[in-house]
Amino acid sequence: MLPTPHRRAAAACAALAAAGALVLAGLPGSASAQTGPAAASPFPSPAESAAVGKTSPGVLKAMQRDLGLTSAQAKARLVNEAEAGADAGALHNALGRSFAGAWVHGATSQKLTVATTDAAEVPVIEARGASAEVVRHSVARLDAAKARLDRAAKKTATRDAPVWYVDVRSNAVVVRAVKAAAATSLVSAAGVDSSLVRVQETRERPHPLYDLVGGEAYYMGGGRCSIGFSVTKGAQQGFATAGHCGRAGTATTGYNRVAQGTFQASIFPGRDMAWVATNSQWTATPYVKGPGGQRVGVGGSTQSPVGASICRSGSTTGWHCGTISQHNTSVTYPEGTISGVTRTTVCAEPGDSGGSYISGSQAQGVTSGGSGNCRSGGTTFHQPINPLLQQFGLTLRTTGGGDPGPGPGEPEPGGTWAAGKVYAAGDSVTYGGATYRCLQPHQAQQGWEPPSTPALWEAA
Repeated sequence: MLPTPHRRAAAACAALAAAGALVLAGLPGSASAQTGPAAASPFPSPAESAAVGKTSPGVLKAMQRDLGLTSAQAKARLVNEAEAGADAGALHNALGRSFAGAWVHGATSQKLTVATTDAAEVPVIEARGASAEVVRHSVARLDAAKARLDRAAKKTATRDAPVWYVDVRSNAVVVRAVKAAAATSLVSAAGVDSSLVRVQETRERPHPLYDLVGGEAYYMGGGRCSIGFSVTKGAQQGFATAGHCGRAGTATTGYNRVAQGTFQASIFPGRDMAWVATNSQWTATPYVKGPGGQRVGVGGSTQSPVGASICRSGSTTGWHCGTISQHNTSVTYPEGTISGVTRTTVCAEPGDSGGSYISGSQAQGVTSGGSGNCRSGGTTFHQPINPLLQQFGLTLRTTGGGDPGPGPGEPEPGGTWAAGKVYAAGDSVTYGGATYRCLQPHQAQQGWEPPSTPALWEAA
């Protein structure tokens, strides 16, 4: 995104103040970056260093291959998406009930559009350097409508209307249906105003991607799945994965068939999340398996916006990239409906389930299911990582290193901010005597304190 000159200067000052902590943590800062001359400059901006510095070369190469980008464009895209996420979060807080969503677009995600239901808010959006779009429905209203569909789906057959989500770009709740009558039945059962809904015809019948390997393979009984991301719970090490891969108590062996661990908790359907506690022979590392077996570092779990680039690691199809289509999606598998997943354009095939989704250096989620394949193209869904961490009280293992700080729910002295806690956009905390509001969903970690991370927090 290309902000106005006065904003660029202000952002640069903020980024310079926090550059050290941000680069060490691998977290994108909120300073802007140009997609032309700046991308080729021998002196990268603090934002460029922060957004790109911790991103594996393998991720950048996969982005180039799958998104048709040059090396400079891939780097510029990560910088622009990092800034856009912070801008969208700030505008969400500023607009309140009139906020109707945000998305990035353009080859390098250089354009951010923010929607509002109040035309009077257009100057506020444009002052932030974004394009404004005035629409009928707020995100809150669309989310409420989708929640009613989710409740109705528990008592209504949805196999022929398997996917629904809030689509901020079309300002509607989209129901993708094999049979239009199934969509009509779902909407009617939910009592949702039809003006909020748009039905799309589809041939897709998503299903969980069993027998897959994301980063490294693991086995349970006669099945095979993938490690998503390494986690800890106190002194216990383990990994996050998909819930459909196993139930609590299921034993696992590693890629080498050596005894590995046991599923501690699993949710599926409803959600698609689980975690496995490993024995002392296994060490949790802050990496996922990248192209050619190289390691891709995980710097954190800041959620990327709609339209942003995202890559997936899977043992069947290797590394593939695409973009985020929608958050807050519901999808019906033969086993039941799951909600709160993210829909993407990344392809996947059986053998890819449970594996890692990552944007730059930021963990996004674990592979759930999808349709299509990597020859003709497809659609996949991932269980977002932050709700998984929050559900099970886990801490993501990251490349930040050092003492991870207080555990989940343990505040820093003199404030309510806590390392290890998962924060949603709009959450408020106190730190150092000041109050801050969260801009982007993430799990806090030491070195990401509110005053030093303008990409994640703004002074309230």
